[in-house]
Amino acid sequence: MTPAPKIRVLLVEDEQTLADIIADTLSEKDFTVTVAYNGVEGLRAFDRERPQVVVTDIMMPGMDGLSLVAELRRRDPSVPILFLSARSAAEDVVRGFEAGGNDYLRKPFAMSELIVRLRALAGRQAAAEPAARPAPLAVGRFLFDAGQQRLTLGERVFELSARETALLAMLCEQRGEVVPTQLILQRIWGDDSFFNARSLHVFVTRLRHRLASDPDIRLVNARGVGYKLLF
Repeated sequence: MTPAPKIRVLLVEDEQTLADIIADTLSEKDFTVTVAYNGVEGLRAFDRERPQVVVTDIMMPGMDGLSLVAELRRRDPSVPILFLSARSAAEDVVRGFEAGGNDYLRKPFAMSELIVRLRALAGRQAAAEPAARPAPLAVGRFLFDAGQQRLTLGERVFELSARETALLAMLCEQRGEVVPTQLILQRIWGDDSFFNARSLHVFVTRLRHRLASDPDIRLVNARGVGYKLLF
């Protein structure tokens, strides 16, 4: 049997010792790791290697992780990005997701947890590849193409992240019905922890902004229960 191809990871971490330890450990677990020790190096490595997943610290000299991710999102709206940071206050986590992150792991962390999260992110990305693309769907005046991860309204095109796409698809599947928060978190984030719930709130806000061009579309918060899409 042909072994599965290794997952390509870009690790951006200015603590060299920690970066080397993470890279060595991941390399033993079916990952191919490219290491950059600051944000500028990270951008160059991203353009050169085109990784499947990016892992980045936040506090780095020169270009911090939030600025790096904002630039990466301009290059590739869909690549999964995990923040690895000692900054663990709720507002720091929210800022990370608002910048374009898909996941957030606090230092210190267990390598086993990092590996599980990276595999999950890479798996979700693979699931979004063209092999099983659904047909585009009319959402109010928008055309929602989950396979291409985009919303189109006339000449305007909105590129969606993998999680935005999964969330909108899930709400469309149950249009007009309340989709429980716990179900959304378990299916898209993998668990319903506090930090993931804050992340979901950020993604809902982001989708509302994107859909605001059609006043007949409403993304309703059933407080304490879940979310409902009306159009």
